[in-house]
This record gives sequence, structure tokens and C-alpha cells, in this order.
Amino acid sequence: MVSTYDGLPGGVAVSRLCVYDWPAADGLRGGTPHVHLACSEGYVVTHGRGAVETLTVSGHRVTPLTPGTVAWFTPGTIHRLVNEDDLRITVLMQNGGLPEAGDAVLTLPPEHLADPEAYAAATAIPAGAPPKEQARAARARRDLALEGCRALREAPDPREALAAFHRAAAALVRPRLAEWRDRWARGARAAADATGEQLDRLAEGDVSHLAEAVVRAEEPSERGRFGMCGRLDVYP
Repeated sequence: MVSTYDGLPGGVAVSRLCVYDWPAADGLRGGTPHVHLACSEGYVVTHGRGAVETLTVSGHRVTPLTPGTVAWFTPGTIHRLVNEDDLRITVLMQNGGLPEAGDAVLTLPPEHLADPEAYAAATAIPAGAPPKEQARAARARRDLALEGCRALREAPDPREALAAFHRAAAALVRPRLAEWRDRWARGARAAADATGEQLDRLAEGDVSHLAEAVVRAEEPSERGRFGMCGRLDVYP
């Protein structure tokens, strides 16, 4: 029997994002700088105008975002969305399930990264709280992450500062790696394995899997969630 996979194509995750327009200390409006440790991320700009600021060992970069732009980056890229005019994006995440399981680490100051409890307290959005309280928490963690990101950019040796941040981020998530591996095995790996088996069957003239074709459609399972970069409509 050919393996099947029921998730989105390739094991990706998709969400719709309205980028925060909250002003920050540097005068820009936007989201929270953070990094993904095992997932690439892609943006399909659907409305408005803005930019994504990125920081890697190659330096700081600003990539403009306008309707029709498709931009993506690989793990290790610190990124921050800037909203210049009602920026809205469809977000594609590699390894659907991993980002939701904590693959993203915010650029908080080192003392928060070194203490899992302090990190959790600084990044949590109070579940069930009124929207205004959730917004305050999201904005506070955004501002704290901007403080840490600015320190990385302005460090005397930015490459070493980034390396230290990467090490701290990896240490912070290490207890969850077994869970991540399981999510990857049931998601992106299962999708790739199913394709491999289908190719093998096609090479043998076996087209039985084509008779099992299905069509699915979903509505967001949650609308307006306070995410790292903005308000999210998420899908199961």
C-alpha cells in the first residue's frame, strides 16, 4: 500500500498575517525579531507595504515587501517585519508543527535566554485574557526582543555575538528536540516518503494511488491570534 499524507503539500504550514503597526523605540512599526532553528520561512505579500529586516553572519539587510513579493529565508536568520502601510502576508513555514512547538526563539537579552523560566515568563501571552491585556504582553515581549536584537547588531564583534545567541537559543530548546523529531517524522518526512513510494509505483506501472484522490478545504481554526509579527489567522 502506498503511504499517504493528509497535511498540506510538502508538510508545510500556512497562516495569514496582519503585521503589527505598533511603533517601536527606533520609530519603526512592526513585529518581534526572532529566529527559527530548523525551519525555513516564506512570505507571500498580499496587501500593503513594508519590509523585513534580517540579521545573519553576513550582516544586516532590509528587503522591501510589496504586493506580489515572495521572500524567504533559512534557519538562523534573525528577522523582523516592518509595517509601513497595512502590510498583510500569507506565511509559509517549513516543517508544519515545528514552529508552533517552539522552533522560534525571540532575540531577548542573554539573561532571559539563559533561564528557561525567565524566557517563558517574558514571552507568554496570557491565555483567556482580554485582548487589550494580550496586546500589552505581545508588545512588551516585542520591545524586549528589539532591545536584544539591537545589542546583537551593535556588538563590537557581531559575528561572535550572533554565535553566542545561536548557542543560547539551541540550549533553550534542547529539551524539546525529541518532540520536534516526532513532528517532523509525521509531517514533512512522511510527505516526502509518500512521494517516493508513488514514484516507485509509477515506475512499475502501478497507478492505484490515483484512484484514492481526495479534495479538502479548511477555514482558519483561530482568527486574530497575537503572534510574534502580528495578528494571525491559523489553520489546523
